[in-house]
Amino acid sequence: MLLWEEAACARRAHGNGGMRAAVRAHASSLLASGGMIVLLIVAAAVGTALVQPRFFNALNIINILRNAAILSIASMGQMLVMIAGGFDLSVGVIVALASVQTALLSGMIAAWMPGAPVLALVFAVLVAMATGALIGSVSGVLVSRFRLSPFMVTLAMSSVVAGATFYVTKGIPIYGLPNAFVDGIGRGMVGRCPVVVLIAVAIVAIMIVLQRATTIGGHIYAVGSNLHAARISGVRVGALLISVYAVSGMAAAITGILLTARIGSGQSTVGGTMALETIAASVVGGVSLLGGVGRAERVMLGALFLSVVANALNLLRIDSKYQTLVLGVVLIAAVCIEFLSGVRRRND
Repeated sequence: MLLWEEAACARRAHGNGGMRAAVRAHASSLLASGGMIVLLIVAAAVGTALVQPRFFNALNIINILRNAAILSIASMGQMLVMIAGGFDLSVGVIVALASVQTALLSGMIAAWMPGAPVLALVFAVLVAMATGALIGSVSGVLVSRFRLSPFMVTLAMSSVVAGATFYVTKGIPIYGLPNAFVDGIGRGMVGRCPVVVLIAVAIVAIMIVLQRATTIGGHIYAVGSNLHAARISGVRVGALLISVYAVSGMAAAITGILLTARIGSGQSTVGGTMALETIAASVVGGVSLLGGVGRAERVMLGALFLSVVANALNLLRIDSKYQTLVLGVVLIAAVCIEFLSGVRRRND
């Protein structure tokens, strides 16, 4: 009788263990597919709507989509750098620099060429994008050629760029942007879809193709997974790292340009928390802090989740200081989940 009871207990224990293993596997699969982010977005949206019905107002939804689109673009560059095993803390200051450059140069050139405001704006936008790529390239050279810490390099670059931007503007906004730029791009709509959302979707689509259908995308994952092995395999690690930092700088510059179009002026204060937000969006979207893991579409969902949370806090009239606190809590939670997932994978 005792033997039968022991056998029954063993079967129950085995069954419970199998059920727990199945649940863990299902949860891991859900996280890997990005389903957990979708559930978080839905939960945040429904929870906010129950307290504040204005959440599902059409204008509010458009505002959320615009914010998510702008954050997604900057996060694409940060994502590539993190997949390659680094960080880019200069994203926010490049956003501000691009904003100031776009407004300042377009105004100066339009004054010299009164009959060609569009040409002046195009030139200013191209210069801002090139400058962002150049700053990113310098960071990439310092990281790849001199083996310096990405954290310290990009932190120092942030200080240099922020100081130069503030010196030029003295903290004063720069106005005089063409109305077509502000109304057509920053606040423009194609049907019921904001223009900036279409731009973001196009950039995310390019990133998806880069990651899944190109050799370069595979090399980025290889460098982030094992830099030494990638180098032995013939990957040009130095050139690749310079490229991903350059792309991050250009993505930040595009973000600054779009923010300038949205607010109608160039400002040295925009993008203040953008570096933290892009890292948070990437980690929430499943990008590993150790490199080698991450998908563009999931990072876009991560940016959407953060935008929904920020909008909910605004609707609930939560003080901006506490909003930064909430962003930090979300980032810590995402890091903890990423760490626990890594531990579970190693144990399995």
